[in-house]
Amino acid sequence: MTIAIIGGTGTLGRAVVAVLRSRGPDVRAVSRHSPDYPADLTTGEGLDAALHGCDAVVDASNGPSSGKAAAVLVEGSRRLLEAEARAGVRHHVCVSIIGIDEVPMRYYKVKVAQERVVEQGPVSWTIVRATQFHDLLGMLLATTVRWRVLPAVKALFQPVEVREVAAAVAGVAAGDPRRGRLTVAGPEVHDLRSLGRLWCAATGRRALPVPLPLVGRIGGALGRGALTCAAPDVRGSVTFAEWLRAQQSA
Repeated sequence: MTIAIIGGTGTLGRAVVAVLRSRGPDVRAVSRHSPDYPADLTTGEGLDAALHGCDAVVDASNGPSSGKAAAVLVEGSRRLLEAEARAGVRHHVCVSIIGIDEVPMRYYKVKVAQERVVEQGPVSWTIVRATQFHDLLGMLLATTVRWRVLPAVKALFQPVEVREVAAAVAGVAAGDPRRGRLTVAGPEVHDLRSLGRLWCAATGRRALPVPLPLVGRIGGALGRGALTCAAPDVRGSVTFAEWLRAQQSA
């Protein structure tokens, strides 16, 4: 079995490549900067060569947060699916985010549009939605602490270890093609202030909690826990505190 990982040099893509290679399939890491399988979703250049002979494709690409995200995630998905159809790919696995249809952020609207392209495309698909990675929230907190402050916000998150998401994605990609969805979430729900306390305790850094209100539709959705999932199909086991300890000992 041959599986191509689009975005195979990114945070999740690298983890999916590692999991699949440990399980036996032939794996291709595809990205603009890949030394072996370079390809560009915004132009389609390199896709036919990268996908030739592949049975399944995992799209772990990540668009920029600017207004250009749609060019990668939406138009790029159309080009990718067309190339997959030409190559005879049997299964397309799209990695997405839990709660994107409830939080009216620009990037999330682009992800919703990407999912619709996949659902309407010519290749059997599975959409794997996950909560935020530990890495993302850790980076966010590290950035705010540089200014000696922590946002004391009651926005709810359910962070998950990227390797646990990768294992779930790899299992789907190596399995039988099917049309459906899979959700992956972390073991615990925290608000941002609680996550900040854990981050400071693990790193020994100090910062002043600054209360911030949740306003507007986005704030309301985050406060309701739109980015969390009470009953995911796959629940991770690594807590944010455990991940932090592992980072400090690495």
